[in-house]
Amino acid sequence: MTTEEKNLNATQQETEADLSEQRRIRREKLARLQAAGRDPFLTETWDVSHHSQNIKEHFEEMEGKEVSVAGRIMAKRQMGKASFIDIQDKLGRIQCYVRQDAIGDEEYQWFLTYDIGDIIGAVGDVFRTRHGEISIKVKELKLLSKSLQPLPDKWSGLKDQDLRYRQRYVDLIINEEVRKTFYMRSKIIHEIKRVLEEDFGYLEVDTPILTTIAGGANARPFETHHNTLDLDMKLRISNELYLKRLIVGGLDRVYEMGKMFRNEGMDRNHNPEFTSMECYMAYANMENVIEVTEQVVSRAALAATGSMVINYQGKEFDLTPPWRKLKMQDAVKEITGVDFDAIETDEEARAAAIAYGMDKDQVKGMSRGLLIAEMFDEYCEDVPGYLDGPVFVIGHPVEVSPLSKRDPEDPRITRRFEAYLNGWEIANAFSELNDPIDQYNRFKDQQAQLEGGDEEAHPMDEDFVNALEVGLPPTGGLGIGIDRVIMLVTDAPSIRDIILFPTMKPID
Repeated sequence: MTTEEKNLNATQQETEADLSEQRRIRREKLARLQAAGRDPFLTETWDVSHHSQNIKEHFEEMEGKEVSVAGRIMAKRQMGKASFIDIQDKLGRIQCYVRQDAIGDEEYQWFLTYDIGDIIGAVGDVFRTRHGEISIKVKELKLLSKSLQPLPDKWSGLKDQDLRYRQRYVDLIINEEVRKTFYMRSKIIHEIKRVLEEDFGYLEVDTPILTTIAGGANARPFETHHNTLDLDMKLRISNELYLKRLIVGGLDRVYEMGKMFRNEGMDRNHNPEFTSMECYMAYANMENVIEVTEQVVSRAALAATGSMVINYQGKEFDLTPPWRKLKMQDAVKEITGVDFDAIETDEEARAAAIAYGMDKDQVKGMSRGLLIAEMFDEYCEDVPGYLDGPVFVIGHPVEVSPLSKRDPEDPRITRRFEAYLNGWEIANAFSELNDPIDQYNRFKDQQAQLEGGDEEAHPMDEDFVNALEVGLPPTGGLGIGIDRVIMLVTDAPSIRDIILFPTMKPID
């Protein structure tokens, strides 16, 4: 071990020993409180009349008035028989002035034992100090909860990224920007629901999370077991097929926002458990849900930031409708030069792909449509700036769109779009396939791929085919990746930054 490593280990051991000592001292303080009949954990309520931000914003009308506040002690400065403390509530921080002669000698002595992190309730009058800071002159103080662990040092904060995700409760206390992010998340979700319900007339519904068939998308599901029924089940990867069953049942406009689960990789844009919104509109098509997409995303950004122009990691995006449209095979032609409009057969398509540079074994057996989708994925999606958007990519081949209606002008492609922003797919939508015979045959092809080893292929769902046989009206369907939209609007570098409790590997 090097001298540097020895010094680092020694520093870590000293830090751990110091923290252990602080915890011991705090537990001793709690024991003294309990012995004196002042156990803070027996307190159940505190009447909060105002919050920090409200007091500061309305100081002119609040000055001299009595308020009751509660929050966590974040700073403490003693000056003889008086002290200043900063308490943090859900809206911010406010200073409190605590004098011995105002709360009494005994209460003041107990107050001096309180620690940073303790939660208190305070009653007092609003005033402005000689230095101009809006504060509360305390006349009643009560310890509501004792913090037995010290908070991170105010100068170094909670900087370890992994620890921040694991201990989000501490992250929220220490980092104001994190709290703002999750308030913005709430605003975005609220506005999306408001636009869907008030502007477009959708009805919010709930569909199963536990299913026997994980359908509605091409993804690998999580598997579980129901003990009472002795039944293998899966966590949903999408709620699409249940929502379309509701359209069959006559609920003409439905949506659901909730958790989906996909047993796949993890990176800055992917978490195994994520939030998705899907909505379905009877008697509507792809163009109708293009409008829904534009309105939902742009209005969410406006509600959260005050503008439809957002800045993500130094790049500016104008979400003001209408957004650009781009055909998938036109994108392939622009980037690779391969013109699939001039290619009719699968053999010609494979030859063109190989000539461009694709591996011969990779394209073996692939159809023209699959090659268009493969070349788009491989050569277009990652071109810097190409899909910054916002842009709707349309004209997906039928081979990669098992739930979408065929284009009447070209049955080789479907009435589908994917919306891209900053090069990320944020939405996927169809003019929904409502032909039960066509749907059954597509499911049959997908089932064969599943049985052939493709764990992400779509399984056969005969009950859904039965629902289509009952009759699904022409329908426009849309799915939006809520977490990615929130990342972009809040300028969050990772999906973990906008999920309160992201999936983490346990610490050994």
